[in-house]
Amino acid sequence: MMKCRTVAIVGLVGALASSSFSADWPGWRGANRDGHVADGVPVPEKIPATPTVVWRIPTADGFASPVVAEGKVVLTDFLADKETAPATPLPAPVPGAKPAKKKVPPGREIVRALNAADGKEIWSVDLDSQHIDGFGTGPRCTPLIVAGKVYAQSTKGELKCLNLADGKTIWHKNYITDFGQKYMGEKGDAAGAARHGNAGSPWIDGDHLIAIVGAEGAAVVCMNKDTGDVIWKSQSDMVAYAPPITLQLAGAKQVVVFSAVGLIGLNPADGKLLWRVDVKTKFGRHVTVPIAIGDTVIVSSHMVGLLGVKVSKEGDGYKAEQIWANKEAAINFASPVAFGDHIYGVGTASKLICIDAAKGEVAWDKPGYLLADASHAHASMLVLGKNILALTDLGELVLFAADSKDFKEISRVKICGTTWCNPPYVDGRLFVRDGKELQCIDLLK
Repeated sequence: MMKCRTVAIVGLVGALASSSFSADWPGWRGANRDGHVADGVPVPEKIPATPTVVWRIPTADGFASPVVAEGKVVLTDFLADKETAPATPLPAPVPGAKPAKKKVPPGREIVRALNAADGKEIWSVDLDSQHIDGFGTGPRCTPLIVAGKVYAQSTKGELKCLNLADGKTIWHKNYITDFGQKYMGEKGDAAGAARHGNAGSPWIDGDHLIAIVGAEGAAVVCMNKDTGDVIWKSQSDMVAYAPPITLQLAGAKQVVVFSAVGLIGLNPADGKLLWRVDVKTKFGRHVTVPIAIGDTVIVSSHMVGLLGVKVSKEGDGYKAEQIWANKEAAINFASPVAFGDHIYGVGTASKLICIDAAKGEVAWDKPGYLLADASHAHASMLVLGKNILALTDLGELVLFAADSKDFKEISRVKICGTTWCNPPYVDGRLFVRDGKELQCIDLLK
């Protein structure tokens, strides 16, 4: 089963934030990777009781969200082999747990491009062989669209740059053969991406493509986005699932990565380590993208809780120190959004939460909107003007006020099956994927 995820975040920068992308959603959580719909884009004041489905197409297994740019929808998908072969039983997702009942057929990961207006397929190309674990199969990394190119990363670490017009490969890298990444799959105590595969979507900053690889001396790799040539490699961290991002901290742009063993800041020009805060947990399940409010970076792990890290200048360099932690407000794997000086997300006990970013304290929490199983509870968040739109794991759209004083529901509508999708929002249309289909839904009609 597929399980899909005003004051802007201060200092968030990146090449995708160009005004040419203002109406598009070219990457995971949008142009800035912050979940904010661009200013000036029409947004609904409430969700229609029966939203208009513009088109829908069938999809297969996987966790990757679609992206929309230049009139096309691009998604990674799973294609079962045509030859008859026995399905593979899924193992337990973690040691000691019961094996999943589901079985998956043999197949491969693919990249698909669709016409955004009607959902008709334009092209489809192979990406990599399949990864299988207790959570299923299919791709887990959302692609990127930048300047007529598609960047798609497979679960096993194949990175391809494709021509958006026809899907032809421009260049490719393999994290195992080119950089020495250790991919183990769901075996023993394997942790981070080595266990459940590569899920953190690469990031583009100017001419640089930044990928989390997790190899010795190449935990983070910066490549030329047009040629794939390596510009720099940095660190030896085992990587997790959180994607990289560039943030403006202490007066400088920095590459920030939440690895399986810590939170790090790198110089975007040469990859030099600027600062590090150790965050170590069993299995390295660190999933949330770093968010900055001022010079405070916020990340979360289900084991250590929500963390606030202050970055500041120190002499000719930088220092980072944890200024607060709140285990009771732990966010598992659904990245939150920032609005003003608060963040909104999914906390413990399957609750929607609002957190004061300065202190890490819970402003409010609200039960009753998510799966009862807190270990799998998820909601993707989009900031629509003065409101926040959540797509919950139950397949409901919940529009609520971005109000730190109290939770105020505006509207709530069931639109799809169980999902962990982070849906793109483009020109009033939401592109929602669950375990069976991708829908284009008009929220303004």
